[in-house]
Amino acid sequence: MLQKKKFVVLLICAAHLGGSILCSRLTPDLKPKHTNVAFLKTHKTASSTMQNILFRFAEFNNLTMALPKPNCGHQFCYPHFFSTEFVHPQTQQPNMIANHMRFNESALQNLMSNTTIYITILREPASMFESLFTYYSNISEAFRRVPNGSLEAFLADPLRYYRPGEDNAMYARNTLTFDLGGDKDRPASDAAYAQAFVAKVERVFSLVMISEYFDESLVLLRHLLSWDLEDILYVKLNMRAESSKKSLSPGLPEKIRDWNSIDARLYDYFNASLWVKLSELGLDFVANEVNLLRHAQERLLKNCSGGQLPASEIKNKELHPWQPSENVSIVGYDLPSNISQEAKERCLRYIMPEVPYTTKLLHSHLMSFMVLPFLLYTFQ
Repeated sequence: MLQKKKFVVLLICAAHLGGSILCSRLTPDLKPKHTNVAFLKTHKTASSTMQNILFRFAEFNNLTMALPKPNCGHQFCYPHFFSTEFVHPQTQQPNMIANHMRFNESALQNLMSNTTIYITILREPASMFESLFTYYSNISEAFRRVPNGSLEAFLADPLRYYRPGEDNAMYARNTLTFDLGGDKDRPASDAAYAQAFVAKVERVFSLVMISEYFDESLVLLRHLLSWDLEDILYVKLNMRAESSKKSLSPGLPEKIRDWNSIDARLYDYFNASLWVKLSELGLDFVANEVNLLRHAQERLLKNCSGGQLPASEIKNKELHPWQPSENVSIVGYDLPSNISQEAKERCLRYIMPEVPYTTKLLHSHLMSFMVLPFLLYTFQ
């Protein structure tokens, strides 16, 4: 790992979006930005926020983002294993991919450049499972069977409600493992499988981000990809309102970890691995970058929105976050009324939810596909 002194570069910063930071690098020998990235988007891990970062980077840099075919919705026909057949033909030979899929290493290698860097993100199993249980309470059959939607009742006897092979079972056990292409129902006693699976994830993914240390993970990502500070600015997306969150009673976190034992092993290993990487970069250096990022974000949020709002209060329908059920409130953002047109176009990309942004990117790719042959014909 390079020492932190090698990351000291000369920056020129200008006011942008009413005060957020736009920095350009002037060091001539700095590596060019890496543009080939595959992000394995996991469930309820801040992955929608990370996806938005990649969507914006691709759009601002005229890169091709692999997008799902219409019959797959906004995901790559999840929960099926990823296949190149799920990719829209006008987004083949992409630089990036970031929509939900079930990981399939060989299929992705056939699609992506051999210089692609693979990244993903994990979340602490107890808080993640509470989020899954609430978010998919009306979608997962296992959760719907539980009397009064009680997480305590489910964890008292999970096998009373859980059926391994039924639709949406992947939300009810070892969801991270399933998303990463593993066997969610491998027994907890099979330590050899869990160990081998962790080793495989480590071999494939250059960076495994941790949701609880999202900003620190972004610092690692920034240096891994040679990106600028502005490239990793973000607004938190797809978040539940506080009223939709439930605190865990004593003893539940341990039961959740036991029920999701492979996820727990994944998280523990890569959480420790993250801090090894951060220490190699330099903890003081990382803390300084995190501080710069957060100050820039405060200005960005101040100028691009009036804060988080329930969907019912968002005037722009394009900015409505998807609501999984009437029992769960997902908050979003609206644009300030006095924003300039230039700032509006840029701010929209920071606060746009996944589904409309996916549609927007696909429309842009389709338009480019239609315009290019016309230009070639015109100038012959």
